[in-house]
Amino acid sequence: MSSPSTDADRPGTQIGEKKTALGDVRLRDSQTDEVILIPRPSDDPNDPLRWPQAYKYYIAFVVCLAMLVCNFLAAAIVETALDFFPTDDLSKSVPRVAYFFTSTALVQGTGNFLWVPLTNKFGRRPVYIISYVIYLAAALWLIFERHFGGFLVGRILLGFGSGAAETLAPITIADVFFLHERGTIMSLYTSFLSIGVAFGILIDGDDQPTFVVHAPVKQDAKEFDTTTQPLAPAPKKKSYLQNLQIFRGTLTEESLIKMFFRPLGLIVLPSVLWAALVQSVTIGFLVAVTSNVAVAYKAAYNFKAWQVGLTFISAILGSLLGIPAGGKLGDMVADWFTRRNNGIRAPEMRLPAMSISLITTPLALILYGVGIQNKLHWICPTIGLGLLNFSITQATNICLVYVIDAYRPIAGEITLTVLGFKSLFGFLLSFYTNPWIEQVGYLNAYGTMAAISAGILLLWIPLYFWGGSLRHRTWRWKLISYIHWTKDREVGE
Repeated sequence: MSSPSTDADRPGTQIGEKKTALGDVRLRDSQTDEVILIPRPSDDPNDPLRWPQAYKYYIAFVVCLAMLVCNFLAAAIVETALDFFPTDDLSKSVPRVAYFFTSTALVQGTGNFLWVPLTNKFGRRPVYIISYVIYLAAALWLIFERHFGGFLVGRILLGFGSGAAETLAPITIADVFFLHERGTIMSLYTSFLSIGVAFGILIDGDDQPTFVVHAPVKQDAKEFDTTTQPLAPAPKKKSYLQNLQIFRGTLTEESLIKMFFRPLGLIVLPSVLWAALVQSVTIGFLVAVTSNVAVAYKAAYNFKAWQVGLTFISAILGSLLGIPAGGKLGDMVADWFTRRNNGIRAPEMRLPAMSISLITTPLALILYGVGIQNKLHWICPTIGLGLLNFSITQATNICLVYVIDAYRPIAGEITLTVLGFKSLFGFLLSFYTNPWIEQVGYLNAYGTMAAISAGILLLWIPLYFWGGSLRHRTWRWKLISYIHWTKDREVGE
């Protein structure tokens, strides 16, 4: 397989007076073949890129653990929710209860239109803390709330407070890890997102989860200056108390208005739109599965709530297997093509690893739909659950790292665009999955999902060959020129 095309022999595209790399960087020395650290760390001992490797892994572990725990806590127990309407018919009460889940998912995605600009302007730490306070307050409120209206408001606040972390966690990882490490660490994040949902269902039994996540507070990672100034005095390492400082001024001259509207423009970029669609046909279709999994297993196998929960052990195993497949394998594939390209890395070089999910995603949906529809052995749809969670970890990680690599200075807005689109898609699926299945049956519904997912994932092939050219050409579009980032957002890749 030939290497992906680029606009120039050297990384970077000249746009007016500004040279923008868009992810095309030299990652290996042309003479020694050694890995070049991208972004290049500064001389500042407080630079997150210079933190001890053990501390970096600790940060990644806490981020991932928070994803698991908060997804588990956000999983809603249907039997408990139905306590709001003990005398109503289920056909009337269940649609009302569904608003607890759909509203949370929707606000989780759209709320980031506020959180991400604030993060870029004032730093990670204050946004993490404020969102944690909102999340904690909402969670405490929901413990005691027994009225439908109040509980719905509490769930909306829960989604708003926790949604910031889903977008900030990938930025956190990108802040502290180098380019050649990013894929492996990001796979932990994506896997724990799905593991949290599966773990919640496993513990709670009959459950319809919403993808609500949370992340830990970390030290504020500033924008990195890739130029060295040997004549300037070396900064001193900050003390522990100094590192606890919450607000550190503004990090960019960009206006909040521009950062607010930037994600709306980014969705027209082909690579970003594709990444958003990949998220939708993996995570979004998992929402479709979990929205009626209890009903499906009860109808086909007469499973009780605890038995349905046990089937999600396969989802946990699938997510764990997706960690090396979406992380280390993706990095290895990208590095192999980088060596063949004389040390120049293009973001598209990790895309061939998507071939695995191109098979497992439609296969998972077919196994689930055929198994439930024809009442095959329960292991058939259960294997489908495992393969679908494997695909979520593998495919979503590769596509998310791909677009972050391509547009690293605006990683926050990129993540918001991708995950926000996914949240809207999941919101719609949560409403229409059950009526769709009732109308056409499990086989036709999930067969259609399988075909859609295969068509979307197959697009990695044209993007591999022509994605580089598309990135640089679309970046010159007049519409996109209004959302170009300023110089103080550059990070050296």
